[in-house]
Amino acid sequence: MGKTYLSAEQIAFFKDNGYLTVEDIITQDEVERYKTIYNDFLTKKIDVGANRSDLGDGLGKNKTKENITQIMWPSDFVKELVDMPFHQRALAISKELIGEDAEMDFDMLINKAPHTNTNTPWHQDEAYWLNVPDKRAVSCWLALDEATVDNGCMWFVPGSNLKEVRPHRFAGKEGGALTCNASEDEGIYVELKPGSCTFHQGRTLHYSRGNSTNTSRRAFILNFRPAEMIRYERERGFDHGRNNAGERKLKNDDFKN
Repeated sequence: MGKTYLSAEQIAFFKDNGYLTVEDIITQDEVERYKTIYNDFLTKKIDVGANRSDLGDGLGKNKTKENITQIMWPSDFVKELVDMPFHQRALAISKELIGEDAEMDFDMLINKAPHTNTNTPWHQDEAYWLNVPDKRAVSCWLALDEATVDNGCMWFVPGSNLKEVRPHRFAGKEGGALTCNASEDEGIYVELKPGSCTFHQGRTLHYSRGNSTNTSRRAFILNFRPAEMIRYERERGFDHGRNNAGERKLKNDDFKN
């Protein structure tokens, strides 16, 4: 094993609570480099076609702009991203959290533009995914802007990773976001400075408020799981929106209401 980033206490916290905060996974100079690339995606200087969609379609009130911008597989369009510090360090930390067989399953960008005021509904990521035999999975959520309660920082329900997946349903009449019954009363919020991140398990309940501020809330998300489970998914045609980003379905009948 190479360099380690986490203490035994941090790993134990992640296992017990389903999430973990890691400060300064990238430096402030690196944050600026990522912001430049991110903005090229948002302004469509980098054209991603159908890999861009409105995750908040049917949830927010904005008709002339995306309520929540989601761009799947940015590393397919900027190949060097996988060799840059965020991907490399998040992968190393993921191996410490779920095992040495962890590999990147997919990456995505989720932006909440100023005053879009659209919540990301409470959900567990497992509801979006195939019901794979090995449930080990971890997502890393990197803040490129200061993430606050008012612009949509992450909320988690501690310990929900150790319980069952709650029944999920579509959150709105349009779009494809899923949701389940949960509330802020159960959760805790995690505000982050740029360059810091959270890791959470596939079963951890999470959500974020809409952005009611004057500034953007840009987040870069990576997901990791065992290499054998990635092969399991791909053999069944499941690629996390690599070829059909706008098609969101509840993938596991066990999680339906």
